Amino acid sequence: MAAAAECDVVMAATEPELHDDEEAKREAESFKEQGNAYYAKKDYNEAYNYYTKAIDMCPKNASYYGNRAATLMMLGKFREALGDAQQSVRLDDSFVRGHLREGKCHLSLGNAMAACRSFQRALELDHKNAQAQQEFKNANAVIEYEKIAETDFEKRDFRKVVFCMDRALEFAPACHRFKILKAECLAMLGRYPEAQSVASDILRMDSTNADALYVRGLCLYYEDCIEKAVQFFVQALRMAPDHEKACIACRNAKALKAKKEDGNKAFKEGNYKLAYELYTEALGIDPNNIKTNAKLYCNRGTVNSKLRKLDDAIEDCTSAVKLDATYIKAYLRRAQCYIDTEQYEEAVRDYEKVYQTEKTKEHKQLLKNAQLELKKSKRKDYYKILGVDKNASEDEIKKAYRKRALMHHPDRHSGASAEVQKEEEKKFKEVGEAFTILSDPKKKTRYDSGQDLDEEGMNMGDFDANNIFKAFFGGPGGFSFEASGPGNFFFQFG
Repeated sequence: MAAAAECDVVMAATEPELHDDEEAKREAESFKEQGNAYYAKKDYNEAYNYYTKAIDMCPKNASYYGNRAATLMMLGKFREALGDAQQSVRLDDSFVRGHLREGKCHLSLGNAMAACRSFQRALELDHKNAQAQQEFKNANAVIEYEKIAETDFEKRDFRKVVFCMDRALEFAPACHRFKILKAECLAMLGRYPEAQSVASDILRMDSTNADALYVRGLCLYYEDCIEKAVQFFVQALRMAPDHEKACIACRNAKALKAKKEDGNKAFKEGNYKLAYELYTEALGIDPNNIKTNAKLYCNRGTVNSKLRKLDDAIEDCTSAVKLDATYIKAYLRRAQCYIDTEQYEEAVRDYEKVYQTEKTKEHKQLLKNAQLELKKSKRKDYYKILGVDKNASEDEIKKAYRKRALMHHPDRHSGASAEVQKEEEKKFKEVGEAFTILSDPKKKTRYDSGQDLDEEGMNMGDFDANNIFKAFFGGPGGFSFEASGPGNFFFQFG
């Protein structure tokens, strides 16, 4: 008897406590009703808790899983909701709402093919179901947007890809893949803040998402923050060692940084030929990196200006501003090259662009100087007429006048055609005019500063070139041309 009693005690201690089925169902229904009440109030967290209690009481009830799936969907937890929806249709394959919710979860997560299968099953059970019909169309639309986006990405039509992904995300708001593709294309379009925002949203939910880390790095890379970009690429490769895009981008970023730094070093050392070669090699690494390439073109333009290849320098600076229309340094470099090549109108245009963007005293003065040079360029160039440098001495100006005046004197060309005589007479007058200005310190100063010579009674139409010539060569009778043979003359001084 004692043994039997002992055995009874042991059995009583290990036997599981069982619920009465009917009571469990009633309690589960009560939890479900409370869940429904909270769901109606949009208190989805409490609704979730009560649906979970109902499931715990009756884990074989498909509708409880369906209700909890609906609640999770409202909370934006589509992956968890998918698990509940799939469980609901496993328990009851004829549960139309279960198939609809499963399809909706698949679609929200971007799996449009799986969504189509779920909606097709719902239509098999209820071919007139309007929601299933509409959702089936939506899923097919997403499939079509994916196909178009894939083709356009290969064509590098990134704007169209962004458009397709925006349309697809209207039906698949939780699809990270679509968001990443959109963000990558935004980065390729130079819309970095938007791309960063998309990637950051994903990383807030999943800090190990390699695709989002790659996009963050890509934005920094294209904004010429190469060191920071490499850090994100490396982090992405830690999460996904086979991430091909991150691997290529990381390699390009490191190569670009090294070449640019080597070019800068060569330039500082005065090795302009090597700097040119290094900047050229850097430009061949990644044509998509617009901001860095704009800087490289400008750097190479600076090298060309040092090598006095001014036309090449202008071309490089033009390439830079085509890539980055806001790149002030490139406009300034090109404007200086325009000044150096006496293309003053182009220089003024560039300096005006710079001053409109950054209204500094320095930029204002540069514009003013260019405008002055433009004004001066439209007058007669007296230095050019005499064939002397702008820094010519008084003696050099006199020697130049003597040479040019004798060369173009009308008497020397008395036997030439009327047309030649007229041209030489014009040149003779210009030489006299040039000498009158450049030999007078006051007039020369006004001329060099770009001031109008007529302001102080210096009307150049009033002077006589012959009088200047006579005065220079010693007055009347002091000079004559004598023929020494056909077409030849020598000068006779009295």
